[in-house]
Parts: sequence; C-alpha cells; structure tokens
Amino acid sequence: MSKLVTIYGGSGFVGRYIARRMAKEGWRVRVAVRRPNEAMHVKPYGVVGQVEPVLCNIRDEASVASVMEGADAVVNCVGVLSERGKNTFDAVQADGAGRIARIAAEQGIERMVHISAIGADAESNSDYARTKAMGEAAVLDAMPDAVILRPSVIFGTEDEFYNRFGGMTRMSPVLPLVGAETKFQPVYVDDVAKAAVMGVLGEATPGVYELGGPVTATFRALMAEMLEIIHRNRIIVGLPFWVARIMAGTLDVVQFASFGLIRNNTLTRDQVRNLARDNVVSDDAKGFSDLGIKPVEAAAVLPDYLWKFRPSGQYDDITRSAGKLSS
Repeated sequence: MSKLVTIYGGSGFVGRYIARRMAKEGWRVRVAVRRPNEAMHVKPYGVVGQVEPVLCNIRDEASVASVMEGADAVVNCVGVLSERGKNTFDAVQADGAGRIARIAAEQGIERMVHISAIGADAESNSDYARTKAMGEAAVLDAMPDAVILRPSVIFGTEDEFYNRFGGMTRMSPVLPLVGAETKFQPVYVDDVAKAAVMGVLGEATPGVYELGGPVTATFRALMAEMLEIIHRNRIIVGLPFWVARIMAGTLDVVQFASFGLIRNNTLTRDQVRNLARDNVVSDDAKGFSDLGIKPVEAAAVLPDYLWKFRPSGQYDDITRSAGKLSS
C-alpha cells in the first residue's frame, strides 16, 4: 500500500501545491481542514480516492490525532496573517504547531515538515513573528528531526500579495505602501512545495531553511514591476510608519468595538510592525542551494496570472497593438 501524508491546511495557498506534488509522488494525501466541503478542489490532484479532504481543527487535540492516524509523515501549513475570534496567533501558530508535532511524536511518525516564515523571532514586538518562533521551538522540541521552512513573501496564482495590490490599481490612481523601502525576496509557491516534499521524502537534512527567490528588491520596486506587467500607470506613495500606525490602530479599534462584525482586512498594527523589517534570507541560513533547488524568478510567472488586472484583461496586448496602428 502507498504511503500516507497528512497535510494540515492542505487546501490553502501553499498546502495545495504540496498536496499536488505528494500525489504525483504516489502518496495518499489526507488534507486536514476546518471546512472539507470547501476543499474539494484538491481531489483531482490524484486518482480517485488518493487525495481526500478531512475535517480537522488544530485547536482540538482529538481532531488533530484522528486525522493523523496511520500517516507516515505530516506537514503543517496552517497559519494566520491576522487574528479572528479563537484563531489567534498564539492558538494557531504556537499552540497548534506544537500540538501537531507532539501528537506526531506520540504516534511514532518519523517525518514532519513545518511551514514557518522569515522573520520568526521569539523576541519580536510582532505577535505574528513571535508566535512563528514559538511554533518552531515547539515543533523541534517534540520532533527534533523536523524540517522547518521559512519562506519570504510567497507569490503564485492564488497569492494574497500581488493579487491584492493588483486589485487596488483598479480603484485608485494612487498605490499607497506601508514600508515602501522594506526589502523582500519573493519566492514562488511551487518552489516552497518542492522543498516541503523533499522534507517528507527524507531528501532534506533536518533543520531550518530560509527560502527566498533569486531577486531581492524593495516593496516599491516590486510594485513598480507589477505595474509594468499589468500596463497601468499609478503613483506609488510610501506612507510614513507613524501614519500607518494611526490608520491600523483605528481599524483595529473598529474591529474590536464591533465584536469582530467589522473585519479589519486592510491593515493591522501587527502588520505595520512586520513591514518595518526586511523580509530576506539571512547570510548564514540554509536555503534553496542546500536543497539543490533553483528558485524561479517572479518575472517569469507574474504575467501568467496578473493579466486580469490589465485595462483590457487578456486582450490588452492586442488592444495596445491596435492603438499603435491607428495612431
């Protein structure tokens, strides 16, 4: 019988790519998610019955244990960019990660891959970064031979980075940025998935890997590149951090005062803290080169999915060419 991997958060942005690759490796894939009925898109990644969504809440001990039974390896992709209700940074990224690792150890599972993030720091003033570090520590405490991946900002068809800012260009002639001079090292989602699969297969030495793409650039430069790809002229405005803190604080207060009914999906105070720090691979960190992976440049992938933000969508190149002929 083929081996089985349980992927917590396996229907999400990164998880789905890992699930697809594991299915291609011939493994059975159990996709553990809170809403299995919304994760049916993973089933065609393999033959009938090979990839199955199952119900799991990583805050619940029994839930985590039940979907792990019989697995040969586990992957944890669960994380949150902002808190909502009981899904706090501590509950998901610290306690949840530790719970998965501890139960994996109790069940005798030998291999675990944990998706963290560059900037994980137990001493950080950002709850996101602090709990990422706490999650890593809890994983290594229970599973010392785990593979931990720390990607920079991740891009790909379903990303929440380029798609978000591309959407903003449809509504305003100005593109406001918090941390315009902060540096990022965008990494392709499928390259992260390749690294995760190597961890599951035992082809990666246990330890922490920081994953960044081949290009390091400021937030402003990345957005300028995006604007060129989507054929839009927008004024990029770098917002001072003091202005951003006021904006984010106001939005957070509104969310709190409304008991969460008005969701702050725009900018939180914790996100402002993170945007003040460069998001790049450390000089002494293990990375893609140690895994034998050559990361893909964003410029090679972005046109494949950002075309929808062009003035005429997929026909924009034709429209532009026709305009030149008539002028």
